[in-house]
Amino acid sequence: MSLLSMPETEQEQEQEQGCLSCTTFNILAPIYKRLDQQNQGLRESEFRAMWVSRNQKILDWLLYKSSSIICLQEFWVGSEELVRMYQERLGAAGYITFNLARTNNRGDGLLTAIHKDYLRVLNYRELPFNDFGDRVAQLLHVQSVVPFLPNRKGNIGQEMLIVNTHLLFPHDSSLSLVRLHQVYKILQYVESYQRENKLKRIPIILCGDWNGSKRGHVYKFLRSQGFVSSYDDAHKYTDSDADAHKWVSHRNHRGNICGVDFIWLCNPNKSRKPLRTSWAEAVFSIIKHLLRKASLSEDDAFAFLKGDNQGDFITFSALQEALRQVNLIGHPYGLSFLEMKKLWAQADINGDGVIDYEEFKQKIWNPTWPEQIEEYYETTIEDPKQGTNEENIGFRVKNAVLFPWEVEKGLWLENYSLSDYAPQIVIFSPLFGIFQSNNHTLTYNCR
Repeated sequence: MSLLSMPETEQEQEQEQGCLSCTTFNILAPIYKRLDQQNQGLRESEFRAMWVSRNQKILDWLLYKSSSIICLQEFWVGSEELVRMYQERLGAAGYITFNLARTNNRGDGLLTAIHKDYLRVLNYRELPFNDFGDRVAQLLHVQSVVPFLPNRKGNIGQEMLIVNTHLLFPHDSSLSLVRLHQVYKILQYVESYQRENKLKRIPIILCGDWNGSKRGHVYKFLRSQGFVSSYDDAHKYTDSDADAHKWVSHRNHRGNICGVDFIWLCNPNKSRKPLRTSWAEAVFSIIKHLLRKASLSEDDAFAFLKGDNQGDFITFSALQEALRQVNLIGHPYGLSFLEMKKLWAQADINGDGVIDYEEFKQKIWNPTWPEQIEEYYETTIEDPKQGTNEENIGFRVKNAVLFPWEVEKGLWLENYSLSDYAPQIVIFSPLFGIFQSNNHTLTYNCR
């Protein structure tokens, strides 16, 4: 079955159910698409007819699917002709577009398109990471054009935050910390924006090429912050190893196929951890990974971290030296001194100025952040408080698909030529916790 022959388009599902759809797609910038696999010298950007044809096909597919939200990565911002092509065709179809170049003139960047029939843009922000890899992110604050349900404040459309990004490729394990920093910056910025605009109960959708699988630190970090992978949620896949490779979305330049493209959803949730706690747990997980990679046992790892200290404990200076040896500090994008102090505060549970063996086991070797989260989490929203009439509106994942369909079975289709990435589309239906009256909570959701 071809990409343009599905029995029901996402636009039809939206119209029938009053739902929203979102597409994320790394479209492979022509400056990166290799034509000569032997010497990797020729790029598609050198042959105008080829990149124009491929991108016209990508646009044909995007416009056929007509998602209300489109998030593209590796968008060739350096080509005025390609930028104009996307702006004109998407604009004629009813989209407002925002494109953002990576820093230091890397040539590519991001494009986010919002369909004006479904959503209005309230605000747009750009987030440069200013780190290794020159990565960036876009944040859009949008509101549904048609209210999901009339409420006591009037027919006000539901608001939400959308982020589009493309994380650094993990060329080696030393870059795990850089990638974690990138996600941490996104979530810090989202939190700051919410405080600045007094947004308490608003769903967050993170889209993009995350360049990491379900087994990675970034995935676990986002899960610990209450985010769910929409595709996995729709297909009832868990975070276990058994479900880690059920689907793929990319064949990388090394020839490996992997699932790295996600549309993350976070509904208003009262059980969400403090961001700084999740970040510390993620860094401790990276430390443990590096120690285990060096084939250190629990006792050997503790001995390594305490260094030459004769006592049965780890000092701050000894921990610094150990992390310098595993390349987590001592370079421009490693842990800063302030971040080290924050980590130390988390690890020194009793506050006595050292980390003893029990604290080491609890925070680093056997952390509260599980290595694998076996259970399946459904998307939830925070229950309204007793006696209030506050509305909580989030989303339920109604459906999620990858194209071509073979990638949903963990296979890569050899004649697929739109990109070296598979696009993902998610259909969201409204999920309401409307109000509590006479001790009865009324809930509604789109089915």
